[in-house]
Amino acid sequence: MAAVIEGNEESGFSGESGAARIQERLQKRHQARIEDAERRKEAKESHSVAEEKGEYFSIAFNRERACIEELLSSCSGAERAVVTEKLEEATTKTLQLQKFLNDSMQFLTQYELRQAQAALQKLQTSLSETKEEALPRKKFAFRTRTKATDKASAQDAHPLPRDEGTPAETGRTQVDGAAPAEQCGFSNMTSEFLTKTAEEIQKRDVLLTHLTNCKVHLFGSPSTLHLKHIDSCEILCGPVSSSVFVDNCRNSVLAFPCQQLRTHNTTDTQVYLHVTSRAIIEDCHGVSFAPFTWSYPTLEEDFTVSGLDRARNNWTQVDDFNWLAAGTPSPNWTVIPEADRKANWDS
Repeated sequence: MAAVIEGNEESGFSGESGAARIQERLQKRHQARIEDAERRKEAKESHSVAEEKGEYFSIAFNRERACIEELLSSCSGAERAVVTEKLEEATTKTLQLQKFLNDSMQFLTQYELRQAQAALQKLQTSLSETKEEALPRKKFAFRTRTKATDKASAQDAHPLPRDEGTPAETGRTQVDGAAPAEQCGFSNMTSEFLTKTAEEIQKRDVLLTHLTNCKVHLFGSPSTLHLKHIDSCEILCGPVSSSVFVDNCRNSVLAFPCQQLRTHNTTDTQVYLHVTSRAIIEDCHGVSFAPFTWSYPTLEEDFTVSGLDRARNNWTQVDDFNWLAAGTPSPNWTVIPEADRKANWDS
């Protein structure tokens, strides 16, 4: 009996004091188990909520997309006034669907996000094609070609630096198969200073393609901006109300506000960006980002026209579709150090 008591004393649990310590340890273990169970429960509930949100997004997104597709299909054979009304409704619904996607990005998986963005881009393309097919602007194209001919004659008589042209003005209805009548822009130019006023591009699609060593200033608020085959250029653009698409761009400086940015096959290019969703790059390397800093007198007015949130800029939130390693930064893009950012755009 004495041996048992001595053993208890050596272990520090003799008498009432030892019993109290044992009870305290048991309570701590019990509390730890409760807290661990709570954490597991919260994690499970959080996962369930995310799944429910993802399921709700998928149902709502596909329902609205089907509604827009039905609107576009019903334009075939309808009277012009009816077509105009349906296209306006489809355009509004498409912009709302874009906003719904932007607001839902935080709980979507990379796969779900990519699928939704691809579906939305296809929808935007269908909308543009339906507009071109159902509401052709033949008279506008004819007048523009006439003006281009007059300009060419005047330049032959009085040689001046080459005037900027658009796909329509140069007699082309398509550039890379992507220039409907509503688009304006520049193509196939080298070492030129090119500019478009707000009146020329307001709410229109702008296409810049096959430009080399050019400086481009685009004022106003385009609907979309497409950049293709750009080499060693500086391109500055006012607020784009929806998306900017960049493809095959190298050794250039770009600056624009937009709702969404998608960049493909681009190398050694700086992007000064204001984006209200998240930027996306794919098959790119050597791309660097900084906040949008270009300014001009009517910039604030153009922000209002575009509908972009001036206070919301996710320029550092870049998704690289070629780099899905969680927790490891993509080697294909970087942030431009403050000391290296361009400050004077007039030089």
